[in-house]
Amino acid sequence: MDQKQQRIIDHVSQAVRARMSGDSSHDWWHVFRVSNMAKQLCKQEGADSFVVELGALLHDVADWKFHDGDDTVGPRVAREILVEHEVDSTVIDQVCEIISTISFKGAGVPTPMKTLEGKIVQDADRLDAIGAIGIARTFAYGGNKNREMYNPEREPTLHQNKEDYFRNDGATINHFYEKLLLLKDRMNTNTAKQIAQNRHQFMELYLKEFFREWEGRG
Repeated sequence: MDQKQQRIIDHVSQAVRARMSGDSSHDWWHVFRVSNMAKQLCKQEGADSFVVELGALLHDVADWKFHDGDDTVGPRVAREILVEHEVDSTVIDQVCEIISTISFKGAGVPTPMKTLEGKIVQDADRLDAIGAIGIARTFAYGGNKNREMYNPEREPTLHQNKEDYFRNDGATINHFYEKLLLLKDRMNTNTAKQIAQNRHQFMELYLKEFFREWEGRG
């Protein structure tokens, strides 16, 4: 990455940090972690680091979960920021394509990425959704939305379209079965697949302990 590109990365980073709001599940520190992971994956997989870093920084700049389910806001806001910082139009298109297709949209909805750069950013985002931090983020988001922690009378739903997934208001524990436990097998890169194994196992251990305590055992 040359000096001009690094200056753009620094300025975009500042712009994103100034805009991030919402709960701690989707704040600047989530973006920070995703960006760091994306850079790590990029080194291992050999991709365009400029596109990867911009995609990681901007992937949640206007998340649909905080914009009434409108998944067009993110790419639109990202494009405005990139144009303001005079990023090449080809790069802008690549980054906005990543942002428009990165999100999980239901168990039955494929979300393939067209480029290696997109695959890396998607993997980095999904890795932050699982493991110890993934568990913490899930409960932070559930609390923000006033969702039940767990309700044994409400079964998880494997959503078959994004509209149903976006409207979902199930208990937080259900989210593990509706999304988080599915992500291990939806990683794109070999590096991410390896990292996901341990984080997935940690979630399984957590759930085992959660239900043991819920049932009043031990």
